[in-house]
Amino acid sequence: MKRVLFVCLGNICRSPAAEGVFLHLLAQADATERFVVDSAGTGGWHVGTAADRRMREAASRRGITLTSRARQLEPDDLLHFDHILTMDASNLAQVESLARDSGLAPAHRPRIEPLVRYCSRFEALEVPDPYYGGAAGFEHVLDLLEDACTGLLTALDSTPTGRPSRP
Repeated sequence: MKRVLFVCLGNICRSPAAEGVFLHLLAQADATERFVVDSAGTGGWHVGTAADRRMREAASRRGITLTSRARQLEPDDLLHFDHILTMDASNLAQVESLARDSGLAPAHRPRIEPLVRYCSRFEALEVPDPYYGGAAGFEHVLDLLEDACTGLLTALDSTPTGRPSRP
């Protein structure tokens, strides 16, 4: 069982969309049983709320359902997930800081990295936050997430341990 966690700031746009996209890809590949997938935010402002309506609608138009409820990243997530994929540099820094402060030896920490490392069609340094923009921003985020999640699934499926080599 491979355990994957997607992280953004508030867990209402990018990370729940990444979770939904990845689950959609797993269902298409008949691989759902081999993965545990979740999402979280570095901040706790939206805990318990559904994904942003605009993101749910954009995902729905692509046949992707977003059902998760926002939650905040917790230290225990470092113990429960093998891979933590972040949406931007700030999220990456916060998760890496949590890992350093956890007391876990580096060999026992999950692999923490930007999700966009797995993009093959797009060149991006991060998944931009669409919250304050228009509809096109949500569509662009989904394009990036579909690209990156496809690459991530390929990388995880190509290694026996589920630990992809660095792209």
